[in-house]
Amino acid sequence: MAKLVVEVLDANDLMPKDGHGSASPFVEVEFDGQRKRTSTKPKNLNPSWNEKLVFNIKNPKDLSTQTIEVFVYNDNKHGHHKNFLGKVRISGMSVPSSEEEAMVQRYPLDKRGIFSHVKGDVALKVHALHGDAYGFQSTEPVEEVCNVDNEFDDRYYYKGSNERNKKKKKERELRTFYSVGANYGGGSPPPPVFVEGRSDFNKAGPVSSSTTVMQMQAPSQKPEYGVVETRPPLAARMGYWGRDKTASTYDLVEPMNFLYIRVVKAMDLPVMDVSGSLDPYVEVKVGNYKGVTKHFEKNQNPVWNKIFAFSKERLQSSLIEITVKDKDISKDDFVGKITFDVNEVPQRVPPDSPLAPQWYKLLDKKGGLLKQGDIMLAVWMGTQADEAFPDAWHSDAHSISQQSLNSTRSKVYFSPKLYYLRAHVIAAQDLVPADESRPPDAIVRVELGNQGLTTRPSPMKTINPEWNEELMYVAWEPFDEYIVVSVEDKGKVIGRVLIPLRNVPQRIETAKLPDAKWYPLQSPSWAEDQIEMKKDKFASRVLIRLSIDAGYHVLDESTQFSSDLQPSANQLRKAPVGILEVGILSARNLQPMKAKDGKLTDAYCVAKYGNKWVRTRTLLDNLHPTWNEQYTWEVFDPYTVITIGVFDNCHINGDAKDQRIGKVRIRLSTLETDRVYTHSYPLLVLTPSGLKKNGELHLAIRFTCTAWANMITQYGKPLLPKMHYVQPIHIKHVDLLRHQAMNIVAAKLARAEPPLRTEIVEYMLDVDYHMFSLRRSKANFHRMMSLVSGVQYVCTWFEGICQWKNPITTILVHMLFLILICYPELILPTIFIYLFVIGLWNYRVRPRNPPHMDARLSQAENANSDELDEEFDTFPTSRQTDTVKMRYDRLRTVAGRVQSVTADVAMQGERILAVLSWRDPRATAIFIIFSLLWAVFLYVTPFQIVALLIGLYVLRHPRFRYKLPPIPVNFFKRLPSRSDSLL
Repeated sequence: MAKLVVEVLDANDLMPKDGHGSASPFVEVEFDGQRKRTSTKPKNLNPSWNEKLVFNIKNPKDLSTQTIEVFVYNDNKHGHHKNFLGKVRISGMSVPSSEEEAMVQRYPLDKRGIFSHVKGDVALKVHALHGDAYGFQSTEPVEEVCNVDNEFDDRYYYKGSNERNKKKKKERELRTFYSVGANYGGGSPPPPVFVEGRSDFNKAGPVSSSTTVMQMQAPSQKPEYGVVETRPPLAARMGYWGRDKTASTYDLVEPMNFLYIRVVKAMDLPVMDVSGSLDPYVEVKVGNYKGVTKHFEKNQNPVWNKIFAFSKERLQSSLIEITVKDKDISKDDFVGKITFDVNEVPQRVPPDSPLAPQWYKLLDKKGGLLKQGDIMLAVWMGTQADEAFPDAWHSDAHSISQQSLNSTRSKVYFSPKLYYLRAHVIAAQDLVPADESRPPDAIVRVELGNQGLTTRPSPMKTINPEWNEELMYVAWEPFDEYIVVSVEDKGKVIGRVLIPLRNVPQRIETAKLPDAKWYPLQSPSWAEDQIEMKKDKFASRVLIRLSIDAGYHVLDESTQFSSDLQPSANQLRKAPVGILEVGILSARNLQPMKAKDGKLTDAYCVAKYGNKWVRTRTLLDNLHPTWNEQYTWEVFDPYTVITIGVFDNCHINGDAKDQRIGKVRIRLSTLETDRVYTHSYPLLVLTPSGLKKNGELHLAIRFTCTAWANMITQYGKPLLPKMHYVQPIHIKHVDLLRHQAMNIVAAKLARAEPPLRTEIVEYMLDVDYHMFSLRRSKANFHRMMSLVSGVQYVCTWFEGICQWKNPITTILVHMLFLILICYPELILPTIFIYLFVIGLWNYRVRPRNPPHMDARLSQAENANSDELDEEFDTFPTSRQTDTVKMRYDRLRTVAGRVQSVTADVAMQGERILAVLSWRDPRATAIFIIFSLLWAVFLYVTPFQIVALLIGLYVLRHPRFRYKLPPIPVNFFKRLPSRSDSLL
């Protein structure tokens, strides 16, 4: 019989539970109804067991669907009572099949509920053995003991299941989330996340194929690439009775308590140096954490206005020491101090007003009052909802410099407001050619910032050329730029004019263009020789129609993932239809992005929706960061996408580009209103070496509708503003304008502080999405084939009816056909009632998780190395000639298949046109005579009789069928096409 071996090695930093600052821990393991435990290690918070627990595996094939539960308890009162110290749940999918493949992994202990106090981790080594196992220590089943201390934890975690037997009944309905974590240093992966299964899924049973005709089925992917529902203890999920009554509107994140200390200023500080000067600064110390303000030179009344934030979970002392010191070359002098007790610090809950700072007298080293010297402080306990949180100095970033600290703070950014600039170059007059011996061959170049476009050469080689060509640009507020119009002759500028962008008229929502204007050109020689310019009577001018089109929406991201569809003009924008709230909770199992430098990952998140970008704070050197930050957006159209990316901050101790960890895209129209979605999303990144999972991102999302009528009517309105349809932008401009808009947004956000750098903006906006990719082409082909498969299924089903494979079904179809023939007015109502019933039936199995990037659908799992190398190649290519030749030949092969399919489609269409073209005179004569006979027959015969005869002929029994093709098919295939006219 196969065996499962769980080797319990040791545990670290366990929570004291015996009331004396210690604990007597033991480990209890449950698997497939079997329960075994280790020995008890008395009075030890870092115990070491090194014991093997062996379990029987009844069916090795079911191991991947089973779970291993590991509990750590404190043995109290000699085994008759136990206190919960933490738990670990391991998916059977991760169990290696041999001891050689097994590795020691450290699992952080997980809470059982919001009221559980847990810390530390446990080291386990798990593997399976096939056959009999000898030499293992025999263990006895664990004696059932009661747990009174954690009864409330059980009741909370299992949502009202107060009895253990109810928990065991629900274990078969649990869905398991498994991910392969980074086994690096101290950043070991946490336990898998388990959530309760949906009872309505289980009651529904298997879905028959006949009910899924109207439902698209996506191919399955690996479990670690899927989205998993979670149940974090959020106030929005627990309702009124479960939530904290002091909770604020930040109900989509878990509250994180911080000790805030605001150092405002000091007054009348004593002089410490012999010279009579004082260079004061403040040092704030709580346990081992220490923060300092900047120092001021020769100032006895400094103003700092600095806020420090210390995480309450990491406080190592209950004493707050605030010391004023004098900056000195050798050793800083002590000026004065003041101390506070953490237990006496007041609690502040938003939306309370900020705590007013107060003056405090400074004390000397012995605790006595100084003769002079006061400091203004404010000390309070708050959460991440406090307005001081984003700009505060955080204790988890105490080891970095002040300059690097700015790049770790959470910020909100707004993209610049973009407009389309239309420049219609019409003509020019009285041009002065660069070479007087020939007429000018003029072109016009129009530049706006870094955007520059030129017209084609004028067909009129005179001094009064005409172009009549339209150029388009992307402009941005404020309109401080100049439009530079240059007329060039054979590469030499013969005239130039600068037009302020703010003087260009705006066109809101009208097809009428503004009038064109003549702009006088200046000679380019004025800067070189002003005397010659005075002698020259330069009267050249250019006719241009300029307009800022504010009725369009400037596309700065891919149309498929657009997060904003509003026009640029404020007066055309509609009222919001809802509110989107996103809680960025945490990330798990991140890969060590700085492993080469001996560090882990400095992770932060960026979320983009509309013109609002948000950035969370950076958590340093952490593979399992917890942010718990909540943000809100106004929603104007549900058919939009929010993008959330995770990055590794590489600007803390260097200036390298931030590395991509992964991103999540969620379409708002797929979310139910007023429902809180808490899911763990895999962070998948496609690299030249293949698909890579860099961890999981835990989010809480809620879409609230504030105007139901407006949101329903949105489904009947066009996606883009009216001007996109009244005067559409030419297709040759669309991609170029999108690229220009992306560059403008990236340049503007890179100038913020802290900057949102170019690599971040490009990744969030999918700059390279429109580049060629053989992998993406395959994915789109499979998407198209999946749609065709639905039609193919209907044809197969109908063929089975015609072949009488199921006589009962065929008879029922005959009866339905006869009823519809007798009562033709029931045809359309029958179709629509069928659609209604199918939609109502599919409601039982509707998707409950938000859609996410599908690795199987994207063909990312099957892509070979050469396809990925081609996808990540630069444009133009930078690969060797042999590689380019091979890829070109491969592309020719694929194009040849597409060419064959296109030729077949064209051939069928040409045959249809050849029926009446007399290209084949005999075929056309047969067809027109047959048409005349059918016209007479249909005139004298009721249509119901004709339809009945045709239907009975199509549904005839196989005994009356022939294996040869029918006559109409043979006639159609004999019709001529133009394929024989091709060279």
